[in-house]
Amino acid sequence: MTKFDKYLLSQLLTLFGFFSLVLVAVYWINRAVGLFDQLIGDGQSALVFLQFSLLTLPNVIRLVLPVSAFVAAVYCANRLISDSELVVMQATGFSSFRLARPVFGFGVIVAGMMLILMNWLVPASRTVFEERSAEISQDLSAQFLKEGAFLHPSAGLTLYIRDISARGELLDLFLTDERSKTERTTYTARRALFLRASEGPKLLMFNGMMQTLDTKTGRLSVTHFSDFTYDMAAMIAPAQSRNRSRAELSTRELLYPTPAVLQETQSSAAALRFEGHSRFAQPLLALSSAMIGFASLLLGAFSRFGLWRQILAATVLLLVVQSISTVATSIGGTSEDGWILAYAAPMLGLLLAGGELWVSQAPRRLRRLGGAA
Repeated sequence: MTKFDKYLLSQLLTLFGFFSLVLVAVYWINRAVGLFDQLIGDGQSALVFLQFSLLTLPNVIRLVLPVSAFVAAVYCANRLISDSELVVMQATGFSSFRLARPVFGFGVIVAGMMLILMNWLVPASRTVFEERSAEISQDLSAQFLKEGAFLHPSAGLTLYIRDISARGELLDLFLTDERSKTERTTYTARRALFLRASEGPKLLMFNGMMQTLDTKTGRLSVTHFSDFTYDMAAMIAPAQSRNRSRAELSTRELLYPTPAVLQETQSSAAALRFEGHSRFAQPLLALSSAMIGFASLLLGAFSRFGLWRQILAATVLLLVVQSISTVATSIGGTSEDGWILAYAAPMLGLLLAGGELWVSQAPRRLRRLGGAA
């Protein structure tokens, strides 16, 4: 690498790191707010919220990196043109393609980051996220042991706890069991403890009363107790085997789906194959985004009014490429050969960038032809 390549690459990486940090923070905080309301509202601790927030981070970074690469390329090119640095390099004989060489290298670095994220980090984090979500859904103490509220853990059960002491004791408990068609049982206790046993969660009540009403005869029987154990397994829905989503599958499973994987995801082989190729196409989209941003600004010369036209053109081209990617995603999984469409948007982006670089050299070629004539 020449000094110019190292200089431009260092500028691009510095700006890329800055914009990535800002965009990831904004996007992550926006998602974390909704996650905070959901988890804390369900009685989860701040540690659980932190775990879930970190598990969503790889996917957030995956979404942000192409945009950061584009913004870094546009900002860097705009600054170099404003400072006449690129003009000087062009005067020494550097072609537009030669100027874009470090930008291409920068795009390859970003694409490498995307490959690691999409093929390893995002599927792994998604799997852990779903597993932790399933565990929390089975966490009875976090969901139902809340003070000062009438809760309905399942059909026919009503639970109320006046207060929960610092030692974890449930004070002034009220529990109604109406699941039976022939009787209704109400439990009250001065205090209770929630116990986790090998055969399931138990509720140990002290100094209480059990009232059983026979709904057919209307007879009410009352039993006082000093301690009583109630099986709370009915409050928890039985754990079911969890099927993985497409985002959790490995790239190999997506590219070569087995009948078991097709049944697990309830998807077609074409849809899974398209998803697998998308994990290689999306990194190329980050490369094309950087190239479009840099090449578009080379179309303009230094101006006191700035390069806002070229920046607008680069943004429009990027939106066009993203639109094609969206359309390809919607129709690519409907046919056996639809996986080819996964590469349509990044290839178009690279062709557009190459065309812009070629056009940016047109005035210089015309001047040479005019001089030769």
